Amino acid sequence: MLQETAARLKRAEQHFLAREVGILAFNRRVLAQAEDRRVPMLERLRFLCIVSSNLDEFFEIRVAELKERLRLDGGGSTAETFKAVSEQAHAIVADQYRLLNEEIVPGLADEDVRFLLPPHWTREQRRWLHEYFLREMMPLLTPIGLDPAHPFPRVLNKSLNIAVQLEGRDAFGRSSGKAIVQAPRLLPRVMQLPGQLTGSKGYHFVLLTSVLQAFATALFQGMVAIGAYPFRVTRNSDLFLDEEEIKDLRSALAGELPQRHFGDTVRLEVAEGCPAEMEGFLLEQFNLGGQDLYRVDGPVNLARLMSVADIVDLPALKFRSFLPGVPRALEKHGDVFRAVSKGDILLHHPFQSFSPVIEFLEQAAEDPEVVAIKQTVYRTGTDSVIMKYLIDAAQRGKEVTVVVELLARFDEEANITWAAKLEEVGAHVVYGVVGYKTHAKMLLVVRREQGALKRYVHLSTGNYHPRTAKLYTDFGLLSANEEICDDVNEAFKQLTGLGRARRLNHLWVSPFTLHERVLQAIRHEAKNARADKPAHIIAKMNSLLEPKVIEALYAASQAGVRIDLIVRGVCALRPGIPGLSEHIRVRSVIGRFLEHSRIFYFHNDGAEDVYLSSADWMERNFFRRIEACFPVLDPRLKQRVIKEGLKAYLADNSQAWEMDSNGNYHRKKASGRVPRPAQEQLLALLAAR
Repeated sequence: MLQETAARLKRAEQHFLAREVGILAFNRRVLAQAEDRRVPMLERLRFLCIVSSNLDEFFEIRVAELKERLRLDGGGSTAETFKAVSEQAHAIVADQYRLLNEEIVPGLADEDVRFLLPPHWTREQRRWLHEYFLREMMPLLTPIGLDPAHPFPRVLNKSLNIAVQLEGRDAFGRSSGKAIVQAPRLLPRVMQLPGQLTGSKGYHFVLLTSVLQAFATALFQGMVAIGAYPFRVTRNSDLFLDEEEIKDLRSALAGELPQRHFGDTVRLEVAEGCPAEMEGFLLEQFNLGGQDLYRVDGPVNLARLMSVADIVDLPALKFRSFLPGVPRALEKHGDVFRAVSKGDILLHHPFQSFSPVIEFLEQAAEDPEVVAIKQTVYRTGTDSVIMKYLIDAAQRGKEVTVVVELLARFDEEANITWAAKLEEVGAHVVYGVVGYKTHAKMLLVVRREQGALKRYVHLSTGNYHPRTAKLYTDFGLLSANEEICDDVNEAFKQLTGLGRARRLNHLWVSPFTLHERVLQAIRHEAKNARADKPAHIIAKMNSLLEPKVIEALYAASQAGVRIDLIVRGVCALRPGIPGLSEHIRVRSVIGRFLEHSRIFYFHNDGAEDVYLSSADWMERNFFRRIEACFPVLDPRLKQRVIKEGLKAYLADNSQAWEMDSNGNYHRKKASGRVPRPAQEQLLALLAAR
């Protein structure tokens, strides 16, 4: 038994790359966009902020999980992974701030977009900021002096705090020397100075941390602040719900959410210049070690600078704007039902508009012939027009059923709110199946036409979220195909009712059939290759981690199948290893938009099967989520997906990164040839500029 276990672990080490290291490698590729001098300066700032936001979630979930595993197993491979993660994360953070200070801040200053630090404030600016501090900030601040009667306060996850060193004695004769000032979340982290204070038409910003540091003494009457040091802690933000004990998921989740702000600490960020004695004091308070400390030469939360890119109205510093296209069939008919009844319609976001999906739901809500609407909701935002139309439909007396996923990470609160609003107007709200997240993207409309009921569906690789539909690449399919509609209806029955899963016509649905169907399709290509038939697999997704699928791909490669994988984020598969994966190529494309679509292509004796899916090839998607994978049946639309969703990315020689067998990525270069950035080519092809 021990020999078998050792052999399995050795094979896993040889065959699979660590997930956490893969996440950091992805963020390295995003950081490369911020480093790319061809990218407009404000967009470089955005990419820098995106890396910070990604790292926050990485620490909240993945590093927190690593630390828990480390606590339980005491070392071994987990300790090695944690060491590698810590080293790489520190290196990324150091490079972020070097880039900010050496290139982005000076580059923006050249365009009169400036971040003003206290030493550079004019007398008028300092006076204005001091008055602003006294009027708008000081009434909201509660400085906490540290002594036996005032223990170290509970610090919220990712909140801004200032550790203050003090001299002197207060009214009670105390002189503990330390205090903590917590910045309320409602205070703006970045403030734009009025034009009359700058003598310029440019954009001049001051950070909240600068103001708090400059005027900290005012918070401690009769004492002097000799140092004020911003810091931030990141906490474990995974939610714990005992699903076997839950009787009301919504109530249980609502009770658990506030605790997210006070999970175990996993990281401490402090501003450069914080004394070693203060760093040690903070580490001790949060029960962290030296490897958990991140010194930063700038604001402790770079993600907050994202607002600057939104405020500054200088088109030359941003990506060129575009108008998303609309399929001709919809332009011609206007009526979505009439257009879809004539044939399937494919939408490729953000190059094509998300508005047809909104119009589909709007018409369904208003059309007196529509009798029922069913929809899944994973992420939709706090101000969603999609949800408003569902509420409108219910108010008009239609049968509205919404499967709301309450456990969509970091969207739980918004989804709880929408669920309550839907219930108030009489919609049927269900939360899927306990133990399985509902991640499928499905919308079913039932309409009475000529005395009979007819069904229409929308299926997608992405969320029903109008804002992210402008930022993420996804495919959506509008269809009235009876067999597809029947499959979607059956999937909703499984979500809302009870009973065994029925065999479907076309859809592959997890946790029932998706994993096995993917394995079957891979094995079929391997069988064809062994018979000297053409065999080719192309798969595009966000993450590739599931061991059995990876082993099946290895076996297919050994049989001679040509395999092209386009994996945006984490890929545990090792490509290009002789005798194992020499026929597998892995690439990642990082560009203006976040690659989000999942596309699976199998040559299948020339039939060229093409599937679109809400699922990545990960354990959770196959076995712990409800996912929908659907075929593109129309031959013309199938070729569109192959051309736009796959071949364009395989031909990209500008924004693509090739992965080697050790998990390292190397950026593709045009090398004298014409650059072919996939996203730019798709904009030219599909957008109405």
